[in-house]
Amino acid sequence: MIKPHFSTRRAPVWLLALTLIFGSAASAQVQVSPPTPEASAAAVTALPNMAVANLTPPAADPGGNPYGLRAVWAQGDMVAKTTLLLLAIMSLLSWYLIVAKLLEQRLLSAQVLTARRAFSASDSVQKRIEALPASSPFRLIADSALEAARRYYSLSSQVDMNTWLSQDIVQSVGSLQMRTQEGLSVLATVGSTAPFVGLFGTVWGIYNALVTIGISGQASIDKVAGPVGEALIMTALGLAVAVPAVLGYNWLVRRNRVALHAVKGIGSELHTLLLIEIDKSQRASGAAHKPA
Repeated sequence: MIKPHFSTRRAPVWLLALTLIFGSAASAQVQVSPPTPEASAAAVTALPNMAVANLTPPAADPGGNPYGLRAVWAQGDMVAKTTLLLLAIMSLLSWYLIVAKLLEQRLLSAQVLTARRAFSASDSVQKRIEALPASSPFRLIADSALEAARRYYSLSSQVDMNTWLSQDIVQSVGSLQMRTQEGLSVLATVGSTAPFVGLFGTVWGIYNALVTIGISGQASIDKVAGPVGEALIMTALGLAVAVPAVLGYNWLVRRNRVALHAVKGIGSELHTLLLIEIDKSQRASGAAHKPA
């Protein structure tokens, strides 16, 4: 029977490994000593303070958003500030026009109702026209039509009364239509150009980001966050200015169309009333001059 035996050369290696393992464990046990009573008391006292510190919310940043609109204005150059001012002016102008035209259209709708009530009365045409307020555009249309009827007899019958009155009323209604459309072209211009103004600010912000990268030699986030944030803010502002202008323009144009339809209806009614009144006057005049 062959008995196992260890080589005399490998025995010292095993012994050395075992010695190192047990020696490390013994040294670890010797180095770890139990805490002293003073250290335990200090640790127990510090536990509530640590818990309170962990529950305390972090303090707010007093500087606010470093990449917000205020930072863009403070850190932007002359081109960026000019773009921001231009967008602000366009936004204020568009909102002013939207509110002003809305109030003007409401006033015109009220004047339409007043004119309808006046023309539906049973008085003479002259009294119906005088019942209209002096500031009403329908008063101006009616006065112009009356003046045209008076001037008709100096034309030596070169045109009939119906066509003559119709032309005058249509011209007066067209003048009122032009006045109601004032300012709408400005809204259309703002709605179509504001996105491109914001796009210009975006391109300028990207250019500043590329310049910053070229000067610093590195494209770290802290180097390009400001210019890129400025570019995105310019894009958002351009859209914020353009969208209300476009929606307001479409809304006001539709309301104008409805109001002008009512104005044309009143003009047609005035034309009919004037023709009836003139026919009555001619008949009465003919009856007065007829021999008995």
